[in-house]
Amino acid sequence: MKATYLDPAIGQYLIAHTTPPDNVLDALALETREATGESAGMQISPDQGRFLTMITQLGRARNVVEVGTFTGYSSICIARGLAPGGRLSCFDVSEEWTAIARRYWEKAGVADRIELRVGPAAERLKELPPEQTVDLAFIDADKIGYPVYYEALLPRLAPGGLILVDNTLWSGRVADPTAGDDSTRAIREFNDMVMADGRVTSLILPIADGLTMIRKH
Repeated sequence: MKATYLDPAIGQYLIAHTTPPDNVLDALALETREATGESAGMQISPDQGRFLTMITQLGRARNVVEVGTFTGYSSICIARGLAPGGRLSCFDVSEEWTAIARRYWEKAGVADRIELRVGPAAERLKELPPEQTVDLAFIDADKIGYPVYYEALLPRLAPGGLILVDNTLWSGRVADPTAGDDSTRAIREFNDMVMADGRVTSLILPIADGLTMIRKH
């Protein structure tokens, strides 16, 4: 359970009362644990996956961007929620991990809706067509880079569009005054930056490790 700030019994209850993942996502989660070891913690949780599919469906999103794809769990969930004809552009730096993602995109039947761009997202996001507006974006990458990705995506976001940002509670360390590591400081600074941004309205949802929903005015 990623929501370490919740009572474990409550966390298990939430999981037990959320529609579970299918066999493809279960198999992907297992292979990710076997292939990546301790790095498997970077994979989103099943409840986050369900939320991503539902919010994509509710917003009838057609043009979606993901920064930080890892082995593809979140991208499958997003792609399944796309409006007819919708596209998902994924950005990641790892050929090794996204090779797993590519295989599972095929298994999930969503490969035709996804474009992968491998390389630093801070640079590759500039390759998106300037006339293309983004309906929804999901950021789940290196924490120090969050402000860069946010500022690259917000001008492209359609009015009323959403940016979702993962790990914004950081196992509760953002509220721990004794926690001063680089990643915790980076997330605190990002959270403060979003709160002060008059271009948006934001809400931190206590899903998994914290998921911030940011709506452009």
